[in-house]
Amino acid sequence: MIYNLLRPLLFSLDPELVHLCSLKVLSQPFFGYLSRALFSPLMEVKGLEKELWGIHFSNPIGLAAGFDKNGIGLQAWESLGFGFVEIGTVTPLPQTGNPKPRLTRLPQSEALWNSLGFPSEGAEKVSQRLRKFLMTKGKPRIAIGINIGKNRLTPLEEAAEDYKKCFSYFKDLADFFVVNVSSPNTVGLRSLQEKKRLELILEALNSINMVPKSPILVKIAPDIELRTIADILSVLIEKEAGGVVVANTMLAKGPWGHMGGISGRPLSKISTELIRFVKKESLGRLPVIGVGGIFNTADAVEKIEAGADLLEVFTGFVYNGPSFPKRLCQGLVEYYRAKRLG
Repeated sequence: MIYNLLRPLLFSLDPELVHLCSLKVLSQPFFGYLSRALFSPLMEVKGLEKELWGIHFSNPIGLAAGFDKNGIGLQAWESLGFGFVEIGTVTPLPQTGNPKPRLTRLPQSEALWNSLGFPSEGAEKVSQRLRKFLMTKGKPRIAIGINIGKNRLTPLEEAAEDYKKCFSYFKDLADFFVVNVSSPNTVGLRSLQEKKRLELILEALNSINMVPKSPILVKIAPDIELRTIADILSVLIEKEAGGVVVANTMLAKGPWGHMGGISGRPLSKISTELIRFVKKESLGRLPVIGVGGIFNTADAVEKIEAGADLLEVFTGFVYNGPSFPKRLCQGLVEYYRAKRLG
């Protein structure tokens, strides 16, 4: 109710400014106590526990990459009801991303459009922040994933070394990793989904992914040919990857005339069909994190029934507010209860 009252004001302001200010608030020590007070009726959601890659997830709802690029709000995500969080995309070296303006809301479509281009504080600083958090606060009950990418100025021929370097900073800090080769906002990046280039990246990562091995997933684009996705899946199975994140933002022209990526409701059916394709094509051998257009329990259930093992939200979180992950969890509890009763 509070968020519904505040949303018109927030949506009247610059979206990137609101996002940065929100992360600043989330990073404050008082926020954990405040969120527990505000959402106490939603705190205890039981019956959604899951084990995947030997990792315990208290529930299947995660925060998608792109929201907390630098691990600033880590202390808040558990208190808001997430079962895991994907930090990033983190690049090896700091970079500012693409020129502004680069983010806008599309309320009539329940969508966001961005051309951010991996703004990142860099792997060293983000890993130091995460290490300090773990040392002072201890291991959170939620799983931590790190989404890794290449720097904008790194030639495509040297991309594997960027992913390898980024991975090395977080090897002993993260529960799992996601390789971002599908963002539309870094020139040439999506060509890294090509079979030979993806093989090089995974081989480079496997060369330093020692026991205990971290699950390494790959995030794919929603608007590439199915035969390309089939090639990607064959590489992932051959290189013993941890799974697939389906899917990234969809290539679209923004209000300022240049290309970027669109997320939210326009992606909902597309990502669900891709989840179904990935599960069938891989014969169920690759776990799937489903993301794209989840705004309510029905959307979440649709992706689970298509084959998603875990779910992530981003745009739905922006539109529905901080109680959204816990409300989704409550809805899933009711879904599974009804399913058991037949």
